[in-house]
Amino acid sequence: MTGTRGMARWRRHRPLRTRLAVAASAAVALVAVGVCAAAFFVIRYELVHQLDLHLTQSATLVKQQHRGEGPQVVAGECVYLSAPACSQIVPADPAADPREPYRLPVSGPVREVAAGDRPAYFSNVTLAGHPARMFTSRFGSGRALQVAVRSDTVEQGVRQAAWLLSGVGGTGVLLAAVLGYWVSRTGLAPVARLTATAERIAATRDARHRIEIPAGPARRQDEVTRLATAFNTMLGELEQSVTAQRRLVADASHELRTPLTALRTNADLLARADRLTDAQRDRASGALQRQLREVTQLVNDLIELARDEEPLPLVEDVGLADLAGHAVRAARGHWPDVPFTLTADPAAAPAHVPGVPARLSRLLTNLLDNAAKFSPPGAPVEVALTRAGAVVELTVRDHGPGIAPQDAPYVFDRFYRADSARALPGSGLGLAMARQIAHAHGATITAEPAAGGGALFRLAFEAPPGPRSP
Repeated sequence: MTGTRGMARWRRHRPLRTRLAVAASAAVALVAVGVCAAAFFVIRYELVHQLDLHLTQSATLVKQQHRGEGPQVVAGECVYLSAPACSQIVPADPAADPREPYRLPVSGPVREVAAGDRPAYFSNVTLAGHPARMFTSRFGSGRALQVAVRSDTVEQGVRQAAWLLSGVGGTGVLLAAVLGYWVSRTGLAPVARLTATAERIAATRDARHRIEIPAGPARRQDEVTRLATAFNTMLGELEQSVTAQRRLVADASHELRTPLTALRTNADLLARADRLTDAQRDRASGALQRQLREVTQLVNDLIELARDEEPLPLVEDVGLADLAGHAVRAARGHWPDVPFTLTADPAAAPAHVPGVPARLSRLLTNLLDNAAKFSPPGAPVEVALTRAGAVVELTVRDHGPGIAPQDAPYVFDRFYRADSARALPGSGLGLAMARQIAHAHGATITAEPAAGGGALFRLAFEAPPGPRSP
């Protein structure tokens, strides 16, 4: 248990590269040692098996040559010659032993083989200080045949194989260590670059850094390369977010500076109200209240833009025709001098989309207010609801000056105002908020010059054929 805890502690405190190198090296080393060990046992088995076959053949030859003879020792010298086998015949009854001493050891199992109580077997013996292999088998009735041959060459071959395979195994372990280090260094190089980039970003707070990714076909990218690519994508999104946040703060501070200065001026005037006429005091008070409303509206818009999400618990099915009718009626009350018209395609009238009614109403209100602000007196603002397949489109068109080509890419940017709109009231956040609400509801919003003059805004939703069940 202590060893397990120590190993777990070691893994926690070692770098990933070290752990990977050790794991890869251990795996390769284990395979190398296992292969060498298996090869050793196979070689040893084959050498001993060949020696046993030689003994079996020698025993068969002796049986053929001495069939019917009594107990005797055959083949005079067997100690110094390794190829010829030394053999002897042993009776089951020790009383029938010959006068000459046996040259091969005779034990109880040999008598049992002679008596037929034990099967033939191989054994390792020592003859005059030399190793030998002996085969004992039954020879006729009541006799056993022993055949032995020196096994020096076999044992020498086994030792040589052991030394050779030990060298190969040791070389394999060293090679495994080198390969493990190379694999960990090469395989974790993108991770090391990713870590260095993350540490550099944390130290400098600069999200412009990227991980270098080697060029190559996309299908050949491995998991680590895809991780680096995803990290670069995340850094790009983070950079855009930080840039947008800084721009929002800079633009907000710029936009707030003017109304706050005006508020301070009017507040200073009202502080000296005893020196002002009634008309001056009323004019300063009205300007102060109007500027307070503008600042309040600007702050509320900034808060909604900074939130950048919709409250999910308030999402419900919203009928686009009812929503457009409500927004048009409200716009007529806000802009009594501007005529608003609403036309709805019968196929689009029952369309419903999931969303937050108050936010979608704010989206349409911003589009209508923008159109009314640029419409000349008496010119209508045309609102149309149409359907094409699964796409329901709501368009808002005015008859104002339209959108200049140089302004088209920026109409939905925060605080952006065209030259023709700088003298008009507003903060420049209405269209930016409309785009944010549209994207949060899965809709697309575009702006383009209208045929015959004016601007045309398109708001497209993916909607089912009819209302959906709650």
